[in-house]
Amino acid sequence: MPNLPLEMERLHRMAADCGIVRIGTAGIRQLRRLVDRIEAETGLQFIRMEMGIPGLPSPDAAVQGEIQALQQGVGAVYPPFEGIAALKTEIARFIQRYTDVTIAPPNCFPTLGAMQGCYLGMALAARRYADKTRILFIDPGFPVNKLQARSLGLTYTTFDLADYRENKLASKLESVLAAGDYAAIVYANPSNPAWLCLSATELEIIGAAAHRHDLVVIEDLAYFGMDFRTDYRQPGKPPFVPTVAHHADHYLLIISSSKIFSLAGQRIGMLAISDSLARARHAHLKRFYPSDVFSEALAYGGLYAIGAGVSHSAQFGLLALLQNINRGRYDFLETVRIYAQRAARLKTIFRANGFQLVYDRDGERRLADGFYFTVAYPGMAGSDLVTALMRFGISAIALDATGSARQGVRACVSQIAESDFDIIAERLAHFQRVFG
Repeated sequence: MPNLPLEMERLHRMAADCGIVRIGTAGIRQLRRLVDRIEAETGLQFIRMEMGIPGLPSPDAAVQGEIQALQQGVGAVYPPFEGIAALKTEIARFIQRYTDVTIAPPNCFPTLGAMQGCYLGMALAARRYADKTRILFIDPGFPVNKLQARSLGLTYTTFDLADYRENKLASKLESVLAAGDYAAIVYANPSNPAWLCLSATELEIIGAAAHRHDLVVIEDLAYFGMDFRTDYRQPGKPPFVPTVAHHADHYLLIISSSKIFSLAGQRIGMLAISDSLARARHAHLKRFYPSDVFSEALAYGGLYAIGAGVSHSAQFGLLALLQNINRGRYDFLETVRIYAQRAARLKTIFRANGFQLVYDRDGERRLADGFYFTVAYPGMAGSDLVTALMRFGISAIALDATGSARQGVRACVSQIAESDFDIIAERLAHFQRVFG
């Protein structure tokens, strides 16, 4: 085990070997590769907080559902790329029971993770009209979504939600959208990394703005129901998980199976299109897809063209899980509540060692504890803090990469084990002695 802090020269040498010019601005997977390299070369076991990998086992219902499907031979058969009919029905039922929003099963699709759903959503939204090709990201947000926009040849604008809450959000949206060339608004609720949660008023503001400017709202619900300040655990009963679907006509709901169901390795997410958007016709879509009907263009020109469907067995695994959830036999939100408990403990440890929470209020409310939290150290830029923490065997990413206007880092709690808390406290105390 090496002495801490690691020498800067040694750290930079290993970073260069991984093709990283500046550690503090490296991407998530670049940092992961670097940490793997440091652990292998030094024997130091890192506290891994840089990547949002689920830290819980997959639910037994999903595992057994997939095993049974494979034993019955589905591995030898191409999956229906629009999704097996029973799964589409259960996706629609899941949305209805937890959000009180009704979407027809034909407009619900399994996707190759939530990322594919967001990619297709932006592509289709930006091809409805020839002159609307810009995306508005309400940040902080998932960095890869901007990479997706660039790969599609789209331009985008961002702003930090923390600076424009409630009525300020309405005026900000109007000032941005007045340009007239926006195709979609994209955001996550709760957000990655700030864990900000949009209020019902703010969702109504977004829905109204989208209607006025004829935009598609792409709502990323990767952390569906994980605002643990409210108990959303009872399917079919209020309170329901907040969504823009109550306030907008044209929207896509993107639901990941990675965090809420711990199925990250199966690469299966859910995409639901509002019924009104699904049947909408846009002549410009025919330039790119075989149909001018939005849902048909997405299915036959999007899902089919870039993946030809989610793994057949994974669809059956998700089907079995949703059947259990929708019928009240599996409480997925109680299972993932442990992330909030970890976050609360970690925030206390960081604060006790001189760190400050970057996002600590959610509008007028105390910020919820969840999958991520954000911290800063006085006098340090976020990118410098990433490097400094690496020297003490703690990995995180700079907030700059997420579109945040603030300095600090994002910490993910998913990989923290019970035995790690004392180690983190010891390393942060050492950090404070060196940098305090």
